[in-house]
Amino acid sequence: MNPIDQGFSTRAIHVGQDADPTTGATVVPIYATSTYTQAAPGQHKGYEYSRTGNPTRAALETCLAALECGERGLAFASGLAATNAVLAQLKPGDEVAAAADLYGGTFRILERVFKPWGLVARYTDDPSPDGFRKIVTPKTKMVWIETPTNPLLQIVDIATIAELAHKAGAVLAVDNTFASPYLQQPIKLGADLVVHSTTKYLGGHSDVVGGAVIGRKDLMTPIAFYQNAAGGVPGPFDSWLVLRGIKTLAVRMDRHCANASKLADWLAKHPGISRVYFPGLPSHPGHDLAKKQMRDFGGMISVSIKGGKEGALKFMTRTKLFSLAESLGGVESLVCHPSTMTHASIPADLRLARGIDDGLVRLSVGIEDVDDLQADLDSALHQIM
Repeated sequence: MNPIDQGFSTRAIHVGQDADPTTGATVVPIYATSTYTQAAPGQHKGYEYSRTGNPTRAALETCLAALECGERGLAFASGLAATNAVLAQLKPGDEVAAAADLYGGTFRILERVFKPWGLVARYTDDPSPDGFRKIVTPKTKMVWIETPTNPLLQIVDIATIAELAHKAGAVLAVDNTFASPYLQQPIKLGADLVVHSTTKYLGGHSDVVGGAVIGRKDLMTPIAFYQNAAGGVPGPFDSWLVLRGIKTLAVRMDRHCANASKLADWLAKHPGISRVYFPGLPSHPGHDLAKKQMRDFGGMISVSIKGGKEGALKFMTRTKLFSLAESLGGVESLVCHPSTMTHASIPADLRLARGIDDGLVRLSVGIEDVDDLQADLDSALHQIM
């Protein structure tokens, strides 16, 4: 059977992961080698140096491509290394159009790394297609979106933005980290490139840092050259950890989504919360679009705590099961404060203008028993009321 005709979990467990031809090992081995013995100069078995290629990494890249329905996948040492490799394909004077609500590290690399180099980034506070039309110019070579966005969980119309980008002669890159390929496959909706921090849901256990880019072969060939030339690759053990995590991605995401949905419904009625950001709520402005382009609504929730910054800081230091930590997408629940943590690299005035105030708290809902998670949040909220 062609892998493309197989179900998601089957692909996650099997694609790129045939039994090891040498030993018969069912699980892809960790090829902990930096170099490979050649029969003669240039005569090797497909691998010559592990920056250029490693069998464990190759298995991960093959699997990632299958999960995102792309023609080729590439693994990187971090999500930002993957982002860097994509943006490095542009030239000084080119423009990138992006939604204003995006990961702080992406904003930082656009503004602090690529802007001095000559790249121009334009942002829209309106994540609708009309908002993007207003910032796309003849110089726009890439449209960059997250959906759901980080941390306000806005939903961006991938198919319509893809049409808009292509009409302008631009490439659409989608950071699919919050959704994971299980919930959303942007390439099937018209995107050209998909970027992941594999640290998050793909790895799923908060024990590895990694990134990935998936897309069409013609776009991936120069990114593959950059991957080797710049060298921001994951080691074999990191690749193996992500590959291990991917095997259970579907069952984990089902639990993440179910837990987040129940907690969001409950938080929306809690007297200590002034607003809940979660696309699964019918009141969310992107709810219908999320239903259309996603399998489920994800495991991320953002909330505005009554009492502002003081209330938020007290709340975050009183949870027990929700660990106060950066990152997301692991089996354990995390709570973070975007203003001082994940989005601290964005100037305060811009953060506030974009809706990221000091009372905003982001929850990465894990796969623990949901009643225990609710009790933990309830206890922390009652301590600050």
